Amino acid sequence: MFNKKLISTTAAATLLAGGMVSMPASADLSANIGFASEYYFRGILQKETSASGGLDYETGGFYIGTWTADVGDGLEVDGYLGYNLELGDVTLGAGVAGYYYTGEFDDTYEEATISASWEFASISYTFGTWDNDDGFDGEGGDEYDFIDVTLSHNGFYGTVGIFGQDADGEYLEIGYGTEIGGFDVGVAAIFSSDELSDQADDDGDATESEAFVFTLSKSFDL
Repeated sequence: MFNKKLISTTAAATLLAGGMVSMPASADLSANIGFASEYYFRGILQKETSASGGLDYETGGFYIGTWTADVGDGLEVDGYLGYNLELGDVTLGAGVAGYYYTGEFDDTYEEATISASWEFASISYTFGTWDNDDGFDGEGGDEYDFIDVTLSHNGFYGTVGIFGQDADGEYLEIGYGTEIGGFDVGVAAIFSSDELSDQADDDGDATESEAFVFTLSKSFDL
């Protein structure tokens, strides 16, 4: 999916929401708006053609923000905060996030993430809960974890994400992001396992899915 803070690509969303990008030492308040041809988050389709917007405050290594996206049946409204610590070439991060919905699209997710990055490589681990009576397995299980590894260089990136505990599934995302005329532009190919897929075969059984996503966003200092 695209960035919850800068509305770019899915990989950036994971890095920033998980606290894996270092923040500037001075205080900074910013806003962002964006559009995605398909809104994917961790390999899962949320909505085709989605607009979004957010606010972020950063000071030192601390950040706090909110982000909202159109998911068809109402809005997804996210809140997150965290802290990043730079140790030479290594950045360590810890953060919490919540995903809330104004309609019946989904139920609340709340999670905590720890992360580390070094030069072109980053990794994060997330533990979360899902406020749903049936849970992922239909038997009330509502806890999940998620680990992702990203390699990036000169705007190109590749991310592998894997769900665990009561949730299952994995995905691969390969993409490129750049700035054109003051706008952040991104393209990505996303390959999801059948557990995360929105696609099915002729018998109605879930199959592995592929998607090509375009994102456009712009941020503003306030």
